[in-house]
Amino acid sequence: MKHQKMSGNNMAAKSQEQKVKDFTNTTITVTAKAAERVKNAMKLEGKDGWALRMGVEGGGCSGMNYKMTFDDNQGEMDKVMESNGIRIFCDLKSWLYVRGIEIDFSDDMLNGGFKIHNPNANRTCGCGTSFSV
Repeated sequence: MKHQKMSGNNMAAKSQEQKVKDFTNTTITVTAKAAERVKNAMKLEGKDGWALRMGVEGGGCSGMNYKMTFDDNQGEMDKVMESNGIRIFCDLKSWLYVRGIEIDFSDDMLNGGFKIHNPNANRTCGCGTSFSV
């Protein structure tokens, strides 16, 4: 069996290819519990069948805040995915910061609500709605 030695340029190209593939194929995950809460909230607001728009905006104690809204208008450049029956829209700028996140929901009386687990965040604040990368 013949082994080929990869040069530094080939390894860098492979690494770059993998980065592009990871960026393109990564998704946002909504747990079953969070999906149930999102669907209930959509129903209460009369927005059945709308999508969950996930985004970020500047602010908060760590520099950026998560933004979750309902939207029935998919933008031309939106990343679109589905998780546990929830359609999700995300603008490309926000996608840089939220790709790969998991949205969960906790019934805890003191610290309950939606919880976002972000593998891209270097720091998060105690409230869980603010982060930095």
